[in-house]
Amino acid sequence: MNNRKKLKLAAIIEGTGWNHTAWQHPDMPADASENIDFYVKQARLAEDAKFESLFLIDVSHVGAGNFPHYLSMFEGVSIMSALAMKTERIGLAFTASSSYTDPYNIARQALSLDKISKGRASLNAITSNPGGMVNFSRGHLSRSDQYPMHREFLEILMHLWDTYEDDAFIRDKENGIFLNPEKMHLTNYSGKYFSVEGPLNLSRSVQGRPVLYTAGSSSTFVDIATTYTDGAFIGGFTKEAVEVTSNALRHKLEEKNRDPYNFIIATSQNPIVGRTEAEAHKKYLKLVQLNPYQRIPPPLFFGSAEQIADDIQEWYEEGIMDMLMIKQDHPHGLRDFIELVVPILQEREIFHTDYEEQTLRGNLELPNPSFRKI
Repeated sequence: MNNRKKLKLAAIIEGTGWNHTAWQHPDMPADASENIDFYVKQARLAEDAKFESLFLIDVSHVGAGNFPHYLSMFEGVSIMSALAMKTERIGLAFTASSSYTDPYNIARQALSLDKISKGRASLNAITSNPGGMVNFSRGHLSRSDQYPMHREFLEILMHLWDTYEDDAFIRDKENGIFLNPEKMHLTNYSGKYFSVEGPLNLSRSVQGRPVLYTAGSSSTFVDIATTYTDGAFIGGFTKEAVEVTSNALRHKLEEKNRDPYNFIIATSQNPIVGRTEAEAHKKYLKLVQLNPYQRIPPPLFFGSAEQIADDIQEWYEEGIMDMLMIKQDHPHGLRDFIELVVPILQEREIFHTDYEEQTLRGNLELPNPSFRKI
């Protein structure tokens, strides 16, 4: 335990929540997913509690049966750029799909967010529902194209973010020298799905590159994550399911001679917490009663603050996760977790009490990556 990084916390800001019901709660703005004031309030709650990052899941292919949040929600880079101006230290993570977009655009957007926030940006680059490809002029592609295309996408991102060496921009006014051209590098990538020449017209990040994640659970996902990314978001409806993927990631990192310590394994939970177990059940039942036709299953982390802190400590100490991402079912789920559980985690010295660094990588205890000359 002595050489492990402290537990990291992220807040998934999903407007009305990851369910069909919470928007009906009297304390939830029905338009929360399109309400900038709501997002700012959530972001400041998380930053005041010293969370390492905000996180936004994105959906670009919906139907009437989706969660209300997914039917009316902000685009990720736009909302995170707005929140960058309302926060100072917390990380800003958005999601983009290699199935739906081009790597040059996403590389530029992510690095722009990183510059705006002074080194706090991260990107969750994923594959998505193949049915949505038709919205992005990719209806001719199939599910079998997604992972090969994803590999190309990630490779190009890393090259574009290393267009310029760290000291490429001289900006010498007296001698009229703005750039050392020998320290600007083209990408010159030609693949089956993408062809990108470069360069990207932004200097290198103060944190080397924006933090890069991907998400999934399959063996192919494990291979891609451990080849290209700084971390992985893994799901699972049971502790055992999360542990299987977590162990697979750590073993694959070791096979590739990558230090598992320098990689973030994150998983999300939607805790409902009370001062007592009875209080937590009361909050849960309030959600259930709002709409009996839309079932909300009890979360894995459910009960008193002490119970939930015990569960988190167990998952963390067993190495199942490095970062816990908090989803919000109840309108005050994030606030309740911060007020009731975070102090316990801090008292146990599992979670920090203040930001130690200026950049997201620094606060995640990840080293800045070296420049990759092509």
